[in-house]
Amino acid sequence: MVKKLLLVSIVCVMFSVGTLVAAENVVIKGSTTVLPITQAALEAYMKAHPGVNISLSGGGSGEGIKGLIDRTADIATSSREIKAKEVELAKKKSVDPIAHTVAIDALIPIVHPRNKVDGLTIDQLSQIYQGKIRNWKEVGGDDLQIVVVSRDSSSGTFETWGHLVLNNAKVSPRAQMQASNGAIVQAISKNRYAIGYIGMGYLNRSVKALTVNGVQASKKTALSKEYPIARPLYMYTDGQPTGLVAGFISFVLSHAGQKLVAKEGFVPVAGEAKGSPSKKGRK
Repeated sequence: MVKKLLLVSIVCVMFSVGTLVAAENVVIKGSTTVLPITQAALEAYMKAHPGVNISLSGGGSGEGIKGLIDRTADIATSSREIKAKEVELAKKKSVDPIAHTVAIDALIPIVHPRNKVDGLTIDQLSQIYQGKIRNWKEVGGDDLQIVVVSRDSSSGTFETWGHLVLNNAKVSPRAQMQASNGAIVQAISKNRYAIGYIGMGYLNRSVKALTVNGVQASKKTALSKEYPIARPLYMYTDGQPTGLVAGFISFVLSHAGQKLVAKEGFVPVAGEAKGSPSKKGRK
């Protein structure tokens, strides 16, 4: 009898530990734009909470939201708002997507540093990406054919650009599609003819940022919406977060978390952490 009681006690302890370990695992999927913010935040959070295990992957905003709906992700990072059809699908699966705005971003058109063009209007960008303007001389540059570089269609950045710049018109079939902000930076830095667009946290000296409608992207112009291609960045959860998910979201929105947002080159949303975004960028 003593042996049986001891065995039951051991099994109960093992079950409790197993449940605790399972509760300490969080899966985050989604936007490559939000990726550097999330990476920095989870490294800091896990350092402060050694027993925590948080896994992170990209794949695009659409993939993150799909993961949340399919319950393969606890947090979906997204550079766009969830779509009505995604909300409808989520409800069918008893998932309640709740948005948490964690930063403000500005989509910045970029060119090779040797490009003479310093700025474009929304209309010029739209015509370039639709394939109606094909030579840089049409917008004040050299007599060179324009190589259009775009994010792929699974990206929230692609959808935001399509809405705010193209007014939902189709991107030219000539466009070279890239899977990440970093891939676009690399492509533009190596091609004097090319134009692309990235989140502001990815800007570095290997490319040149263009003004849009005469406005330079900055913390101030993104917050005031004077810059015409600014947007919120989100983390979505299934209902109001609890446990470790709630702890992580709270950390991202805390003073320390929002300092990391600024350090990664984006604009904080929390009032106490509105330092100037870093300009170092990333590859």
